[in-house]
Order: sequence, then structure tokens, then C-alpha cells
Amino acid sequence: MVGNASRAAIIGDRRITGLSADVIAEIVAEVGPLWHARDRVRLASRPRKRAVGAGARRQLVFVDRLLAALVHLRHCWFGVGRSTVARAIGEVRSLLAEQGCTVAAGVRLRTLTEVVDHLGHTGGTGIVDGTEIRVRRPTVGRKDRNKFISGKSKQNAVKTMVVTDGDGCVLFGGPAGPRSRADITHTRQSGLVELLEAGPTVEILEDAG
Repeated sequence: MVGNASRAAIIGDRRITGLSADVIAEIVAEVGPLWHARDRVRLASRPRKRAVGAGARRQLVFVDRLLAALVHLRHCWFGVGRSTVARAIGEVRSLLAEQGCTVAAGVRLRTLTEVVDHLGHTGGTGIVDGTEIRVRRPTVGRKDRNKFISGKSKQNAVKTMVVTDGDGCVLFGGPAGPRSRADITHTRQSGLVELLEAGPTVEILEDAG
């Protein structure tokens, strides 16, 4: 378990998570009930010898799981094994992704279709680029292991496609894939090209990559 003092220190120092305490509180209030609901469904969906809630206590409560997901690329101060942190990140990351990007009061974009419609409605310009995230080297024997090697940084990485508006506000972050995939391939596989052909007139800028 993470102590109250450690938890408060993580939440109170914006350099650790990149988010203010108020934003973290909003995420907890919004995503926490979704996590608890999914957890109850998961526990009730399998044969059990014990009642739901019996057995060993969790090492990380939801707030700590959220913090682990936010800071795992920088630090790991939770005093638990890597597998516990990995499970926490896996549970929370999908919930965070489903919440989308809030771009204005009452306006939240969750899909590329919504992004294109938003830009078409506002007349804004979109900017698309691939962003690398360094990862551990895949284990020996893993299929396509070399696809994670970045030719640019000479490190193992995954790449995700990010869409922002002209002011740099993030509108969408796509799923991560092996670094060896070219930006234009990532864009095509996301379905953005088809959306631009069939949707409203929108200006999207992308570099030569």
C-alpha cells in the first residue's frame, strides 16, 4: 500500500505526473466509478470459492493505480512488484483513453470522426504527427522484435499518432504501435484519410515523415 504522505507528495508535485491536483481529482471522480464497476463485473463473471471481496487485499487502491499509470514512464515509488504496476497501468490506461480529450466546455473528442467533425465545424487547422515513447526491449524470441527499434533515436520505442489544433491543444491520441511504422502508414491505418475524403472540408498539416 502507498502511504498517505507519499500519495500526497505525488499528487502535490505537478512535475511528477504533469497534472495539477485539481485535474487528478477530476479524473478520480470520473474514472474511479468506471474502474470499480468493471472490477465488480470481472469478479462476478468467474466461478468463485469465496465471496466477492474475500481473500487478500489489493496492494494498490484505485487512486494509487491511477498515479502509477500517470508516472510509470518517469518513476515507480509504490513499493510493489513490476507485475502489479503493469496490471494497474493496463486497467487504468484503457479507461483514460475512453474519456477522450476535452477541448472546450462541454466538448470532448473521443474518436477521429469527432475530431474531423469538430475541425470542420470550427474551421480550425489540425496538425498530425507521430510521437515516440521509449519502452523496454522486447524479450528474446518475440516475433517482430526488431520492429520496435527506432532508426531516429536508436532505442526501442513505440509510436502513437497525435492530432492537435493550430494552438497545440491535443485533440486525439491514437493507439501505440511498433516504432518502425512510418508516420504516413500510421495515418492511413488509423482511417484518417477515408474520414477526410468523406467528411467536411478540413485542413490537416503533416510533415514529410
